[in-house]
Amino acid sequence: MLHVTSGLYIGTAADLNDRQGLVKAGVTHVLTVDSTDPLLSPDSGLCTKWLNIMDEATSDLLSHLDECFLFIQGAVDGGGAVLVHCQAGRSRSATVVTAYLMKKCQLSFTEAYDKLRKLKPDVQVNPGFEEQLCLYENMECEVDTSSPLYKQYRLSKIIEKFPELQHVPKDVFAVDPANLCSSEVSYRCRKCRRTLFRDSSILSHSVGDGAFQNKKSSNLSGQVQCTSYFIEPVQWMEPYLLGVMDGQLLCPKCNSKLGSFNWCGDQCSCGRWVTPAFQLHRNRVDEIRQVNLHK
Repeated sequence: MLHVTSGLYIGTAADLNDRQGLVKAGVTHVLTVDSTDPLLSPDSGLCTKWLNIMDEATSDLLSHLDECFLFIQGAVDGGGAVLVHCQAGRSRSATVVTAYLMKKCQLSFTEAYDKLRKLKPDVQVNPGFEEQLCLYENMECEVDTSSPLYKQYRLSKIIEKFPELQHVPKDVFAVDPANLCSSEVSYRCRKCRRTLFRDSSILSHSVGDGAFQNKKSSNLSGQVQCTSYFIEPVQWMEPYLLGVMDGQLLCPKCNSKLGSFNWCGDQCSCGRWVTPAFQLHRNRVDEIRQVNLHK
């Protein structure tokens, strides 16, 4: 068990057996990031939290980083101390501790990770967790589920976890805008005017290198343009997506072709590869903005 900063320790599963060491360090809380429940006795007097996470690159720790921060900070604010541990104290627990340092001390991923490794040289966060910490930094150390970055991340995790795509979580699908009354910019089928998605569903991406672009994807100034909207799945798409890796996306009202999807990804006209890809062609939809007639 190693002291990291005020009220925070990092360690291994074996450290839970060192009762004397826990008492001496003033540990009042234990955060376990492991696939095995530590099953601490209620008589231990410790406040515990267990995240059932495997030390694999495909595991999702990002979604839990804010709740981990609140657990740790709550203990510290209450005058206690927290032991964050996994099995070996090298990857999962190190990811949580690094995220805490990033948010608490306003550090970049590199700064926080280097700080921890100077204290504990054997720390080695797996590549998947490292990517998640970089994304956490890009989201300003807040798990914003409405962020396009997070939505794209969540979709990528579904591909890894559900290769057969028979059990896509319902909350992945955005609410069908046809059932909503909103002032947000919306997009309708050009043929039948059925509302298809909202502005907040667009998953923007940086322009690619253009290696595969054609002349139609550039404007008069030569700037590369995207000819499709890449969006998060919307409820009306669900029948098309389950059990298949790719296919067409048709208007749920008039059945006209709007675009296509591919869980393994597809390339935008700008050259950027997007994974997974749910794309609707811009020439098949119209952008609708609310006009305020009151001055």
